[in-house]
Amino acid sequence: MTAPVFFTRWKRYPIVFPWWFDPGPIRDYMRSVAGLRRRHFIRIPLQKILTERTTRMSRPSLTVYLSGEIHTDWREQIQKGVAEAGLPVELLAPITEHEASDDCGVDILGEEPNAFWKDHKGAMVNAIRTRTLIQRSDVVVVRFGDKYKQWNAAFDAGYASGIGKPVITLHDPAINHPLKEVDAAALAVAETPEQVVRILAYVIDGTL
Repeated sequence: MTAPVFFTRWKRYPIVFPWWFDPGPIRDYMRSVAGLRRRHFIRIPLQKILTERTTRMSRPSLTVYLSGEIHTDWREQIQKGVAEAGLPVELLAPITEHEASDDCGVDILGEEPNAFWKDHKGAMVNAIRTRTLIQRSDVVVVRFGDKYKQWNAAFDAGYASGIGKPVITLHDPAINHPLKEVDAAALAVAETPEQVVRILAYVIDGTL
């Protein structure tokens, strides 16, 4: 591949970069000093530019799916922590309104006289959203509460692990034993939303 050529504003000395190098930061710097008179000697802090470029390239953005219980504000805590840390994270979630989640199937596709088929329709419609968003995600966080048995959350964890998505489980230590198989499939077991945020920060920035 032919290397691109970047010229200074005086077009005297071409600077040739390898094809993989992005001269954008240097170009931006040169434009920022374009108003200086030609007789001035411009010293480009190249190390600073390259450091900023490396930092920008090595800071990935993540899409994170938040699965699990809907009775506490753990999702809001993670959202707040991500925002305060300035992390490039997109958060996705299932429908967390009970009534909408339960009735979506019959409301869209028609009533069912039997409760089993009502739930079946709703579960399948919800699965369209759930599977699509899990497949889009880079990381899946699964929260288990201690009040209700979240069978659907356990299924989400198994599905995500089965398609190769990194899974973080989030729950109180009091329910470690019943969740031991799920935790064994997870790459991290967190106890608080703050720990989840710290894991995401470490994955993105590599810092503690």
